Amino acid sequence: MLDPSSSEEESEELVEEESGKEPLAPAAARLSPSRPCEGPGSGGGAGGGSGGGLQPVGRGSGAARPASPSPSVASEKEKDELERLQREEEERKRKLQLYVFVMRCIAYPFNAKQPTDMARRQQKISKQQLQTIKDRFQAFLNGETQIVADEAFINAVQSYYEVFLKSDRVARMVQSGGCSANDSREVFKKHIEKRVRSLPEIDGLSKETVLSSWMAKFDAIYRGEEDPRKQQARMTASAASELILSKEQLYEMFQNILGIKKFEHQLLYNACQLDNPDEQAAQIRRELDGRLQMAEQIAKERKFPKFVSKEMENMYIEELKSSVNLLMANLESMPVSKGGSDFKLQKLKRSHNTSIIDMGEENENQLSKSDVVLSFSLEVVIMEVQGLKSLAPNRIVYCTMEVEGGEKLQTDQAEASKPTWGTQGDFTTTHALPAVKVKLFTESTGVLALEDKELGRVVLHPTPNSPKQSEWHKMTVSKNCPDQDLKIKLAVRMDKPQNMKHSGYLWAIGKNVWKRWKKRFFVLVQVSQYTFAMCSYREKKAEPQELLQLDGYTVDYTDPQPGLEGGRAFFNAVKEGDTVIFASDDEQDRILWVQAMYRATGQSHKPVPPTQVQKLNAKGGNVPQLDAPISQFYADRAQKHGMDEFISSNPCNFDHASLFEMVQRLTLDHRLNDSYSCLGWFSPGQVFVLDEYCARNGVRGCHRHLCYLRDLLERAENGAMIDPTLLHYSFAFCASHVHGNRPDGIGTVTVDEKERFEEIKERLRLLLENQITHFRYCFPFGRPEGALKATLSLLERVLMKDIVTPVPQEEVKTVIRKCLEQAALVNYTRLSEYAKIEGKKREMYEHPVFCLASQVMDLTIQNVGRLVTPAKKLEDTIRLAELVIEVLQQNEEHHAEAFAWWSDLMVEHAETFLSLFAVDMDAALEVQPPDTWDSFPLFQLLNDSLRSDYNLCNGKFHKHLQDLFAPLVVRYVDLMESSIAQSIHRGFERESWEPVNNGSGTSEDLFWKLDALQTFIRDLHWPEEEFGKHLEQRLKLMASDMIESCVKRTRIAFEVKLQKTSRSTDFRVPQSICTMFNVMVDAKAQSTKLCSMEMGQEHQYHSKIDELIEETVKEMITLLVAKFVTILEGVLAKLSRYDEGTLFSSFLSFTVKAASKYVDVPKPGMDVADAYVTFVRHSQDVLRDKVNEEMYIERLFDQWYTSSMNVVCTWLTDRMDLQLHIYQLKTLIRIVKKTYRDFRLQGVLDSTLNSKTYETIRNRLTVEEATASVSEGGGLQGITMKDSDEEDEEDD
Repeated sequence: MLDPSSSEEESEELVEEESGKEPLAPAAARLSPSRPCEGPGSGGGAGGGSGGGLQPVGRGSGAARPASPSPSVASEKEKDELERLQREEEERKRKLQLYVFVMRCIAYPFNAKQPTDMARRQQKISKQQLQTIKDRFQAFLNGETQIVADEAFINAVQSYYEVFLKSDRVARMVQSGGCSANDSREVFKKHIEKRVRSLPEIDGLSKETVLSSWMAKFDAIYRGEEDPRKQQARMTASAASELILSKEQLYEMFQNILGIKKFEHQLLYNACQLDNPDEQAAQIRRELDGRLQMAEQIAKERKFPKFVSKEMENMYIEELKSSVNLLMANLESMPVSKGGSDFKLQKLKRSHNTSIIDMGEENENQLSKSDVVLSFSLEVVIMEVQGLKSLAPNRIVYCTMEVEGGEKLQTDQAEASKPTWGTQGDFTTTHALPAVKVKLFTESTGVLALEDKELGRVVLHPTPNSPKQSEWHKMTVSKNCPDQDLKIKLAVRMDKPQNMKHSGYLWAIGKNVWKRWKKRFFVLVQVSQYTFAMCSYREKKAEPQELLQLDGYTVDYTDPQPGLEGGRAFFNAVKEGDTVIFASDDEQDRILWVQAMYRATGQSHKPVPPTQVQKLNAKGGNVPQLDAPISQFYADRAQKHGMDEFISSNPCNFDHASLFEMVQRLTLDHRLNDSYSCLGWFSPGQVFVLDEYCARNGVRGCHRHLCYLRDLLERAENGAMIDPTLLHYSFAFCASHVHGNRPDGIGTVTVDEKERFEEIKERLRLLLENQITHFRYCFPFGRPEGALKATLSLLERVLMKDIVTPVPQEEVKTVIRKCLEQAALVNYTRLSEYAKIEGKKREMYEHPVFCLASQVMDLTIQNVGRLVTPAKKLEDTIRLAELVIEVLQQNEEHHAEAFAWWSDLMVEHAETFLSLFAVDMDAALEVQPPDTWDSFPLFQLLNDSLRSDYNLCNGKFHKHLQDLFAPLVVRYVDLMESSIAQSIHRGFERESWEPVNNGSGTSEDLFWKLDALQTFIRDLHWPEEEFGKHLEQRLKLMASDMIESCVKRTRIAFEVKLQKTSRSTDFRVPQSICTMFNVMVDAKAQSTKLCSMEMGQEHQYHSKIDELIEETVKEMITLLVAKFVTILEGVLAKLSRYDEGTLFSSFLSFTVKAASKYVDVPKPGMDVADAYVTFVRHSQDVLRDKVNEEMYIERLFDQWYTSSMNVVCTWLTDRMDLQLHIYQLKTLIRIVKKTYRDFRLQGVLDSTLNSKTYETIRNRLTVEEATASVSEGGGLQGITMKDSDEEDEEDD
């Protein structure tokens, strides 16, 4: 099997392997395939090449064999290693061959172009970038950045950081390659829109402005310290490369995709002449001819693929031919030379049935001489003239130039001493062999001279092969010209047109044309992509003298023909019934001609020069082009490195379906690993190459999309993010093809295609159902945008039995319902696991043992479970409820739109999800001790979320929640009512009536408890209206009863307090009396809030308690006024002792008069009056300062003033027939006047002050004053009822 011998060349390459080390064996194996591809003269055949490549492995293993304890095991290892190397080598060969086909597609595309309308893909986020982004946001939240932000924005960023960036679903999305910077930005934008909309309106600042500002700050945080201009430039460059790629970029991309080395690419590129469009067009023509022949062979041998119907076999052949004809038409529509002008003379169709045109059809497509028109551009540059000796130095000379049959141009004038110009003339001609005339003139000095004198001329016959650089030419002069040795330096450049492929002088002889062996000037002209003509031209002629249309001819090298003299290197063009022999003057020129004609004929046979190594032949007058030697040199290099077999292989002999499957799979791997979040979409450049490959090599569209679907499914099943729209597109194409709808015009369907389609359809269905089941994790936060909606749409398409009949909606609904039921279980299971992990972490770090030793890390789940108390279990349940609500909100925010058509199923999903939570919730509540109210926050949390959701409000779980908590609420209210009643009883028994806030300690406690209870029940937001009304009604009634009890107890305490106080003018209103008034005030205010119902007739609770409070306040005012009246009556009783006619009065008067003669006796009665006035003023000040209700004070003062005046009036009325004692009069005047003024200052209205009672008193006292001033000698000593400023000053 292994040949121990090797060629010289192999031994040179393998010198470094003489040590026999095994690691070098793969390198040797990689070099070995070059040997079988060498020509017969290379010195090594196929066997030698193989043996040389594998020999080092044998030597290496042989050297190591003595050390091996088991030779059989070692040989097995060697065998496995050998097989592995062979597999790798075969794979490398296959990739090289594939790369050759791909290179040709890139070099000369004629079916596809790079699409410019594809959606631009965003840069994807890697794991490292995600961590960097997290760090930047954490730095912002820690205040480590210079970005100024308000509290609302910081809270939004905090929420975004916790919910999105730290989510394991986002990490999984990044790992799948489906997360881009745009995704994170859009999620934040959606996240803040609701927050900004809920902010209060600010004048001059719109919500849109706030949104823009927040997004700008987000971008600044996301970008970090990077310069935004650099990032923008980088993004622009990457976006441009995403849109369009040059050929060089495409070559480099597919080198990376197929693992081709740079030097291998260079060898292949040069050997395939990819920069030569003519060679590439010729290669395409040969490939298309081969495909037509293959179609004929299939039809002849009846070797068809297995179709679903026998009738498709003939259709298959027609489709093959039709596809080739379409490619021919595409090629025909290409410009004659890629990148040149669109010059095209005639479009000639190729035969459909054969690769060689029938002789009968040849006449129809026969070219005429007028069809071949060439247009040449010439540049003539006149540099200088030498040999002007006979002319005076100052004589003027100039030159003219013309192309025969065209216009004449003239240079500038120059002096004969310095005849240089450098003038260029541009000409256009249709002559293949034009005549360029250049003449030298001098200005005539004679007076009668009509024209200037010609000194000399030169006539040139340039061709496109002529040298381009300037050369000296000897000028033809007249015999009588003294300067016979005139020379002119000229440069003539003749550019060949795009449709001229080669030109030069050849010897030729044929049967129908060029019947005489003669040297002629030939031009190979391309009329269209499939039509070439060999034309011979004479000088100064636009049309060819003779022409040969090359369709159907085969060109090849030949030996010199006997009897033909002239020409050294022979070649011929052969066709059935005709042979044309050509000969060139050197070997180089022959190779150029044969290569050019080989491209033109489209023949499958490739002419091989008789000698492998060509030498550059620079002999002869013309320097030949170097294309042929260089291309031959590259071909030899490629052959030496083992590339010749890949270059010269016939594409028609390969299974392009499997090759394309390979290149598409490798391209997809490359695409998924690049820096873009492509979701499986190829880049425009990749689409272009794959399209061109399929069209050029006849890869069936269904096969292409089936392979694509399979590759995409494999990656999606392995966790990669694949766009469902892309899957939908390929699936729709395959479904349409399999069901005979001809999406690409192909009507044949193979059994293999149908079976593979059914297999992929089932795989796709399972994938889609799995993605819908895991929609929270496959499409986290609704990203990629629209992917979930597209997945649902694709599922509906996959469930269709054919492409016409829509699937019943109930069937789709059943599938989605089943998926969402499983999704509820998946979501809750993962959520529970997350909550447990989070709880264990928190519990572990809070565990006291953990703070002392790390051994607590060994705590098992069972140990932790035994430590869980009911309170801990409830806490965990509340945390789990928060997570449940968060999941439901995220589903609504990010996924509800996708399920818009199946909203009822999403509601069922949510109910199922909540029912799973209900099991854990019920278990946690069952272990709670009785009469504990720590579970109410759980109800509030869940109820607040559910009642705001139209679909879940009063749903199955919501009603279960109500049924669970309704008895607890009732029990709580009962206990609170009993507790409050007891607190009222105990509170008033121990009440000190010290002021506390707006009332006393007991009242404050009562009102706080009632308000807290009502607030708590109100914050429950009980969803069931009837039970909610019942709770409200009961609480209002309870509040009414409690306030009523408070009011009554306060009324009793008020009366008791007054009874214990003094009845003299020493009485001072105590603080407790004011506090009791304030309790009434507060009770009235609280009753408005605590007892009022907004429900019609039930408003009675509030009215009832209001009436009670008002009645009680009236009674309290009446009691207090009665107290004040009692004190006044005591004062008046003291004055009664001075009544006229009493013994005490006479005795008192005598005593005072007698004593006044010797000492100053104080005025009797003034102490009593002053004490009473002081008592009134103090009481007024205390009440005004301590009682919180102005209305009650005014009512009290009005009643107090009125009662006081009534008492005085009654006392005076009883003494209507008596004259008042002087001291009675003085005291009463002072009391009445001070009372009037003090109550007026306290705001008592004039209507009350100046009542009839007051007027009666005033009139009586005025009369008594007048009587006293007459009868008493000393008068009243300044005390009078008249108002006076002096008295006011005295009072002050």
